Amino acid sequence: MPLATSRASISVADADPAAITVHPARRGERDRAGRAARTDLADLSAPFQLPPPRPTVALDALASEVLRIVSDSRTPVFVTVHEGGRIRYGYWRPVDSATGRGGCYVALPTDVCERLRSGGRIEMGEPINDPSKTTYRIRPARTRTKTGRQEGSAA
Repeated sequence: MPLATSRASISVADADPAAITVHPARRGERDRAGRAARTDLADLSAPFQLPPPRPTVALDALASEVLRIVSDSRTPVFVTVHEGGRIRYGYWRPVDSATGRGGCYVALPTDVCERLRSGGRIEMGEPINDPSKTTYRIRPARTRTKTGRQEGSAA
């Protein structure tokens, strides 16, 4: 239940850009501290533009399941690139105490994982080089927030 207040609510849609009072420093003058206004601020009359959309991959049921496994922080997923060019995505499935199953490596479908990687849904981490293969940790790609900052970055 909303609290009753004596203040009238104002919506951004109700605001008139011409009626907004601009601080003197925003008009190109210097304020009391001698600071000039930034000139790179967006004009109120200019339309807001979103960043260009990143390429998306249409997710089917199998791709959704792979993305769910990759997104689970308790399940580290790796891709191994062998010397001959063979690629294998997989993870370690721990033993499930209820069913007694698990305790083995599970391969993920390479074609689905490659589609997710080329579509920008998953990304590879730092390489670990062995004499005959290179292994990368796989994680979900970081998405940009609506403010344009990376998730987890300080404001």
